[in-house]
Amino acid sequence: MRVGIPKEMKNNENRVGMTPAGVAELVRHGHEVSVQHTAGEGSGFSDEDYVKAGARILSTIEAVYEEAEMIVKVKEPIEAEYKLVHKGQLVFTYFHFACEKELTDAMLKSGAVCLAYETVQLPNGSLPLLQPMSEVAGRMAVLNGAYYLQKTKGGKGKLISGVPGVSPANVLVLGGGIVGEAAAMMAAGLGANVTITDISLPRLRQLDIETPANVHTLYSSAHNICQQLPTVDIVVGSVLVPGDKTPHLITRDMLRLMESGTVLVDVAIDQGGCFETSHPTTHSDPVYTIDGIVHYCVANIPGAVPNTSTLALTNATLRYAIALADKGWQQACKGDPALAKGLNIVDGKVVFKPIADIFGLAYEPIVL
Repeated sequence: MRVGIPKEMKNNENRVGMTPAGVAELVRHGHEVSVQHTAGEGSGFSDEDYVKAGARILSTIEAVYEEAEMIVKVKEPIEAEYKLVHKGQLVFTYFHFACEKELTDAMLKSGAVCLAYETVQLPNGSLPLLQPMSEVAGRMAVLNGAYYLQKTKGGKGKLISGVPGVSPANVLVLGGGIVGEAAAMMAAGLGANVTITDISLPRLRQLDIETPANVHTLYSSAHNICQQLPTVDIVVGSVLVPGDKTPHLITRDMLRLMESGTVLVDVAIDQGGCFETSHPTTHSDPVYTIDGIVHYCVANIPGAVPNTSTLALTNATLRYAIALADKGWQQACKGDPALAKGLNIVDGKVVFKPIADIFGLAYEPIVL
């Protein structure tokens, strides 16, 4: 199969769809891999690294899309790429269609096969291609929250860890999944007082056992969240409903319960966000303030640490990419129900029900 790896076009997105090591494995399986010139530089991989792995370097993104049967990338195509995606082409990436009607319409029009990392789901409910970036995003959410807690950045002027004789910051983590646990562990490691919420009692029991003593679990309800807000310093929103829009757990009215300078970090912004007042921001313009509350809503948080992120992502995606290239998407998905759940749009049809429900589109279950 002809596999293409374009350079990411999203604002300050320095990750790349595959490492040279991943390319070498695809080549070893007999596939042709084309990489756009400088696609890996932001992650620390040179064109020469890819050439040594067996790839061809193409000078433009148009050339990569034109000849590739499968595109492997990190983030969803942006508007400038819509016209490059063509009928029958397999695009393997994070799509997050639920909050992107324009993207959904464009991919329907393209006739491509859109296989989304974020909805590949194992029988136990886990999301193997979302997990590595969730782990990075959870850790980074706390580091960014701590940074913007500085007075010079609009925050309260608190050090997250405190110092001897001075209490540490209070961190509230909404959602006890992979992102939430990573955030809680990072905040706890920095010495903060941490509260993590979830609606699953079994998950709360597990977190209670596995996390340090300075992490406390709390059942997630509007009442319980409101009780926490007057004393909280950083809130990390990490709730995920696979493939669907995220519920707003903090409304505009609830902002008045918090002290000025409180920092909200919305890791769920790709799926619409945990906070009613959230809207996507970028690494070049990451924060805004509403009613004295600092909002950090960068939609590609792991893009700030691209070397770590690209290595972790390829570790997770490579086995699936090889299966798709070796067998073709139909046979690969037929033989792997987890991978089949990643199919969102196929040949102009919505084959993933949550997307159809959100946008009022016809749903056509895929038959493999």
